[in-house]
Amino acid sequence: MNDESAVPRPRSDAARRALEEAAERRRASESAPPPPAEQGGRAGPEPVRYGDWEVKGLATDF
Repeated sequence: MNDESAVPRPRSDAARRALEEAAERRRASESAPPPPAEQGGRAGPEPVRYGDWEVKGLATDF
């Protein structure tokens, strides 16, 4: 194994800022309240996730 691969490369200023911004967004999203529960929605998993939309027994494949 090459010992040089264990040494971390220095990051550019832009990369460091991007990582800091991503960490800040992650902290903000974790502390945000959860979205309200949907009222009057469909029961069960969303059909869009499976590529089909079904209403009254008729399925449409997008």
